[in-house]
Amino acid sequence: MNRFFFQTQRNVKENAEERKGRTLRLTSACLCVSIIIFFSLIFLPLPAWGAPAQPERTPLTLELLQERSRTPTIREGNLTIDLRQMVIDLRPENAAFRDAFYQMLRKELQKAGSKPLGLDLSFSLIQGDFIGSDLGLRTPLYAQAIAPIFTAAEQEQLERLRVVCLQSFTLAFPTSKDCRSLLATPPAASSEISVFRGSVVLEQTHFTGAVQFANTFFLQPVNATGAIFSQEANWMETRFSRGVSFANATFRRESQWQSSIFFDKSNFKQSQFQENVYFQNSIFADTANFNQAIFKQLAKFNRAQWQGNADFSGVRFVNSAQFTKANFNQFLFLTEAAFEQAVTFREAQFNQSVNLRGASILNQADFSDAEFAQEAFLNVSGIAFNSNQAKILGNPGQIGEKLVVSTLQGNQNVLRNLGQNFRQLQQIADANQLEYTKQQLRLAQLNHLLVGANINSASEKRLINLGFSPTQAEAIARRRLIQPFRKQSELLTLADIDLDTYTQLSSRIVVGEPISFGRWLLQAWHWLTLSLLLLLSGYGTDFYLVFGVGLIAIAYFGILFWLVDRFRRLHPVPILPTVYETISMLTSFSLLTVFGVFAIFRTAEQPWLTMGCLTAIIVPVPVLLLLRLYQQGRYHDLMNVSYFTEDGSMRQLRLLIGRLPVIPRFEIFRDRYLPLLWNSRWNWLNYYDFSLNNLLKLGFNDVRLRDQHLPGIITTLAWLQWSLGILYIILALWTLSRTIPGLNLLIYLK
Repeated sequence: MNRFFFQTQRNVKENAEERKGRTLRLTSACLCVSIIIFFSLIFLPLPAWGAPAQPERTPLTLELLQERSRTPTIREGNLTIDLRQMVIDLRPENAAFRDAFYQMLRKELQKAGSKPLGLDLSFSLIQGDFIGSDLGLRTPLYAQAIAPIFTAAEQEQLERLRVVCLQSFTLAFPTSKDCRSLLATPPAASSEISVFRGSVVLEQTHFTGAVQFANTFFLQPVNATGAIFSQEANWMETRFSRGVSFANATFRRESQWQSSIFFDKSNFKQSQFQENVYFQNSIFADTANFNQAIFKQLAKFNRAQWQGNADFSGVRFVNSAQFTKANFNQFLFLTEAAFEQAVTFREAQFNQSVNLRGASILNQADFSDAEFAQEAFLNVSGIAFNSNQAKILGNPGQIGEKLVVSTLQGNQNVLRNLGQNFRQLQQIADANQLEYTKQQLRLAQLNHLLVGANINSASEKRLINLGFSPTQAEAIARRRLIQPFRKQSELLTLADIDLDTYTQLSSRIVVGEPISFGRWLLQAWHWLTLSLLLLLSGYGTDFYLVFGVGLIAIAYFGILFWLVDRFRRLHPVPILPTVYETISMLTSFSLLTVFGVFAIFRTAEQPWLTMGCLTAIIVPVPVLLLLRLYQQGRYHDLMNVSYFTEDGSMRQLRLLIGRLPVIPRFEIFRDRYLPLLWNSRWNWLNYYDFSLNNLLKLGFNDVRLRDQHLPGIITTLAWLQWSLGILYIILALWTLSRTIPGLNLLIYLK
């Protein structure tokens, strides 16, 4: 029994040692495999594991070049010399191959024929400098000497250059030498250019040396999408007759495009310019797309002409950008563009609007002496601009009129920062213009709240009347019982609301908490007062407009008081003014009214509404009182004595702030006031003096109403104008405080 027990223990121990040895051997094997895999990953080529696989390139030899040149392939319907995925060594140490390369390609590309040859260098590596202009056909530009190998269509394309040069001459003197030669009489014989008859494809091509395509005319499209230019790229005075694409291209060194002409669409989307880039005097005859491009150094577009839309949306300018004297015939899109350093649009011309929505100005944007067409403006909605760090410059009194935002919501901080910017520059007129724009948007917002239907409180019947279907109205009612709507876009979460209905009715509905009738009346009063301030004074931004309003009011009440005082009755004894006085009064009233109307129409944004508003304030009540006065007649004592008296103790210019329109009853004080002299030839001026006293509390003489035998209607007219005068003085002083630079800065920069 004991022997069996010890034998069993020995077997268990041997099995445990065997399992332990097997485990150690397995662990050692796994460790070795892991080490082998680790070192394999380290020493494997990077493209296989750590980066996208690069195409395998074949070194180009003269034999292979000769074979590809003599047997072109057809790509997109065009005969093309296929040099794709090649390693082309054009370095100085390989001079023999380089010279043969240019000579062989030049011979094939310049060969006469109805179908020109193109060149495809896609995915190739070009080592050394690439003088692409040497591959084109040298030809004069003027029609009499154009090479005969060009077809009629190609000669027509070359002739298009003359038309573009003529257009550029009307805008600014052409600086390119071929334009100067073409416009010379006779054309200069030196105006030669290198012409590529076929297409050029440089897709994903990597140039390690400098690239030279200066003074070259491409008759077919150029596709350089994703190309890499490691050294300088010279495209000066290059002409692109067809579309050109440098999308996603990378320019690691300086690139030059001065005086180039893009006849068709040009695409620089998502391109990277890591060094200075120069587009001075270039002409973009069609749409130019620089969407999401990056300019890390200086970008110059001075005197460039953009005959189509210029799209710089999402572009990032790390360094300065210059558009001095540029001409934008169509829209300029700078949506969400970022200007980290100064950007200059000095003396630029804008024929259409500039979209700066969501753009970031971190340094300075200069629009000094820029010319805007009547319909052109700067859309600055949502612009990121801090007036403490950045500035927007422009001509005083002009740039503020060109800054617009679409809605007040989300743009109040934008308008505040822009206004602060102009106040710091002491451009008070521009700051006031932005304030006027802000209040206009606020008025539109109030009008929308008062008139629009609140979907949180409107009945189903009203929703149906607005344009919702019964099913949609019922769905809205069910939804707001669960949770009120907070914004309009929540309507689209309802299955019954389609996009067309939402778009059609979004301007007629309001989303918010239901308001009581009392609160609605307060908002209506706010809307009325704001409307009056905007129409009569431009919300305190235009004193000339306030002056025109006051001039008309003074003239109107002056002739009104003259009429009730001098034209009293026809019978039994007529009391009428003289012919001379009547002519003088009517002439002076007409002149004053014309000057006031001229001031309103010159300065008011909506002059007819301003005239209507002023008429509604000063005309109805006085006309009704006047009709009542002549209807009931006048039967009282002192009919032959003027209703108006003047202070006979002195004659001087007086400020009559505390003066009331009726003389006091104190007997001794009353003796100082004498009735107006009807027989005086200049008596009619006293009625304007009284109107001036009532409205502005300023006059050459203290003229008041008598306190005896005076019809109550005449007293009511005088007190009415006096009350309006208090409001007018407040409006005038408030406007002066906002338009006088020193006083304005004292108020707003405290």
